[in-house]
Amino acid sequence: MKYCTNCGEQIDNKAVICPKCGVAQPSAVGTEKNKLIAALLAIFLGGFGIHKFYLNRPVQGIIYLLLCWTFIPALAGFIEGIIYLCTSDQNFALKYATKF
Repeated sequence: MKYCTNCGEQIDNKAVICPKCGVAQPSAVGTEKNKLIAALLAIFLGGFGIHKFYLNRPVQGIIYLLLCWTFIPALAGFIEGIIYLCTSDQNFALKYATKF
């Protein structure tokens, strides 16, 4: 099961259109981001913004790279990793679903 990128309704993994709201879903395999991978990247490599690139936020990732020498991104990445782990799967899927 996965969550609709528009309304958050739980739908079948193979669904092309959400039965509740009628919005087309991303059809490419691997478009959904894994919460655990994002959290681990944020905790261990957050100082370099690797998790931001993984979550399709390249501008934020570049900012993290530019400021990595200050260790501020490392602290922010650690906190974001904890937040990712505490976020429900549905909210994470809604926020970080790949738009097409």
